Amino acid sequence: MKISVVGTGYVGLVTGACFSDAGHDVLCIDNDPKKIDMLHRGEMPIYEPGLDEIVARNVKAGRLKFSTSIAEGTAFAEVIFIAVGTPPGVGGEANMTYVEQVGRQVAEHMTGYRLLVEKSTVPAKTSEHLKRTVLKYLREDTDFDVASNPEFLREGTAIEDATHPDRIVVGV
Repeated sequence: MKISVVGTGYVGLVTGACFSDAGHDVLCIDNDPKKIDMLHRGEMPIYEPGLDEIVARNVKAGRLKFSTSIAEGTAFAEVIFIAVGTPPGVGGEANMTYVEQVGRQVAEHMTGYRLLVEKSTVPAKTSEHLKRTVLKYLREDTDFDVASNPEFLREGTAIEDATHPDRIVVGV
């Protein structure tokens, strides 16, 4: 399966690396060219034990690639994981700006069915908001679905948590 993961922070990079290690073709996308340059050089923008080996092995195998282009990621994969930051807002609520931006950019480039999966830490009913955002910016009459698959990764054991989770939660 071809998978795009938007965001190469802790959640996104671990998710993308583990999917590629399971045999999927993965394109990890980030709007920070410095992070993408680091990854192209084999340097990790985060520390997680064993992550550098998984990334190197899958880059070498051609299953894991990196880009700054959401257009490329949207064309590449039918399944797009959104793993961008949701920093706290003024009142402590999650700032959904980056999730909305990704939804808009994916919608603008969709030419066929896509499944958008929110992986970021988001409030309940975010999938409904994301669906409305995508509908607003679609350029063509294109089918899509939105699902939620929250992460339960712990720093230091994120690879084990991603590959052998003690629970899996998926919502639509």
